[in-house]
Amino acid sequence: MRYASSTWIRTRAVPPATKRKRGEGQWALGYREPLNKNEENKKNDDGLNVRRRILDVYSKAGFDSIDPADLRGRFRWFGLYTQRKPGIDGGKTGALEDEELDDRYFMLRVRIDGGQLDSAQLRTLADISVKYARGTADITDRQNIQYHWIRIEDVPAIWDALEAVGLGTMEACGDTPRVIIGCPLAGIAADEVIDGGPQVREIYDRYIGSKEFSNLPRKFKTAVSGCTAHCTVHEINDVAFVGVVDAEGNTGYQAFVGGGLSTNPMFAKSLGVFVRPEQVHEVWKGVISIFRDYGYRRLRHRARIKFLMADWGAEKFREVLEKEYLGYALPDGPEPAAPLPNRDHVGVRPQKDGNFYVGFAPRVGRVNGELLGAIADLARRYGSGRVRTTAEQKMVILDVPEENTAPLAAALAEHDLQVNPSTFRRNTMACTGIEYCKLAIVETKQRAMDLMDELEKRLPEFDQPLSINVNGCPNACARIQVADIGLKGQLVVDDNGDQVEGFQVHLGGQLGATFGKKVRGLKTTSDGLTDYVERVVRSYDAQRADGESFAAWVRRADDADLK
Repeated sequence: MRYASSTWIRTRAVPPATKRKRGEGQWALGYREPLNKNEENKKNDDGLNVRRRILDVYSKAGFDSIDPADLRGRFRWFGLYTQRKPGIDGGKTGALEDEELDDRYFMLRVRIDGGQLDSAQLRTLADISVKYARGTADITDRQNIQYHWIRIEDVPAIWDALEAVGLGTMEACGDTPRVIIGCPLAGIAADEVIDGGPQVREIYDRYIGSKEFSNLPRKFKTAVSGCTAHCTVHEINDVAFVGVVDAEGNTGYQAFVGGGLSTNPMFAKSLGVFVRPEQVHEVWKGVISIFRDYGYRRLRHRARIKFLMADWGAEKFREVLEKEYLGYALPDGPEPAAPLPNRDHVGVRPQKDGNFYVGFAPRVGRVNGELLGAIADLARRYGSGRVRTTAEQKMVILDVPEENTAPLAAALAEHDLQVNPSTFRRNTMACTGIEYCKLAIVETKQRAMDLMDELEKRLPEFDQPLSINVNGCPNACARIQVADIGLKGQLVVDDNGDQVEGFQVHLGGQLGATFGKKVRGLKTTSDGLTDYVERVVRSYDAQRADGESFAAWVRRADDADLK
């Protein structure tokens, strides 16, 4: 309120002025003008429109013809990121401009919703790797396949090959609803609560590629699963639907909203509802619409739904969802049962139809075109051809008759794909790292593989569950905060006073329970990493009570035993 008379102000008691809260760019509150460069680019042109320019202009005229707003922005709507120029060390990651870090090649991410593949699709993925990506292929922790060394000239041919077998890259990245992760055993697991496959497909068919949701504040991650292992890590997704059984014996889902890691980790909050299978797509649409309309768009680092949930709380979020978006109330619902100790589906286990699935562990998700082709052949020879990727960088072959399980396991072992891996092979995860990622500070994939191999030699008898997650920067793509041993890449000072690659250590993280503990001063150089991990694992093995997890031991251990 503005006062016309300064005399009036001096002679009346005036309460202190209340500072107006700065707008967060929430569309629902009338803040439609872009508040940063990213929002301006999205307003100028929808990211989905870049496909036509890639086909008609950039793939024909080459890398130098690409508009920078497309190159470092809208290309992500179709799974394309420029990869890191070789030879740039981690100390320059935050100091150089994008154009100095950019190589003339791309990372390309193929979305595989629910992790579902058949042998023809896997063979196509293998062929693309060999023909266009210098043999590269990585399985991500969101069930995707990720290539490197992709030329813009080859993208149309890659899309044609993918789309011919029902795959694609649309909204694999960007401020969009990204790949929907699902249980790789959906519809076949003998112990599943509910088959989440139909709900994954319905969300995809209805909403992916729609301009209704192609301009979100930032990325939006979805999980749908009725798996008893909780393999889709619902605790750290933007929205997740987890299979439950209500008091009347009906199967449906509990909804979780607002999970995410990065530099401000938060666990998703249960909405306390019961969602019938046919309602899942409506509730999903309501949640993502709230994010689109009420999500914070002013600052990129606060533009995730977890910050809105933190400010609102689950009760208000549910109220807005029901009243403003669904138009009906959801009944209260039960919480899901506790997860199984291992969430990765590695091993040989029965399906509900009498066949078996065979889950195996590539080395930190790193595969290649030749290996993918071999897996496709094995899936056809020993099963039905159906293959799945997992959210733990693993793979599963389905529909294997019992008599074929041992020959398949032996054939996989010939390709160094282990059905009964060591705890280190089974539970070590790594992000892309400095080899290709422009955000990374240290090398990760090879470092993690070397660590895993050396620990198998030094600790051959150790068999307790122990996750080791290796990340090249603070963004937590490899989930460092929820690992038993989480390693965040950074530059550290060695004993000679030199700045070298190393890691800050997080210990005792546990999904849905606690984030890893950071012990003051606990860092290690990359060269000293194996010695450190061996030392702390030996301390745990010597001191643990019967059945005590690593995370539980960390909570009671002396700091000296953690260093």
